Amino acid sequence: MRLLYFAWVRERIGAGEEDVDPPEAVRTVADLAEWLKGRSAGHAEAFADLTKLRAAMDQRFVPLDCELGAAKEVALFPPVTGG
Repeated sequence: MRLLYFAWVRERIGAGEEDVDPPEAVRTVADLAEWLKGRSAGHAEAFADLTKLRAAMDQRFVPLDCELGAAKEVALFPPVTGG
């Protein structure tokens, strides 16, 4: 599964994307973020408060409780504001 990070999520992790193979216990986007916290201090910082995250799965916005299913790509990013 390819993960894409944007804005301060990318800055805290130190990378814009990575490929991961999460365990079967990781079923939702929120599970994925919780699992990612163990990858590095930057991941832990980026995913410390899941209320500040938004997600897209295979380029469609989804809530964090969305099942990953057979997703090939998950993007994690802060809320977007317009101007």
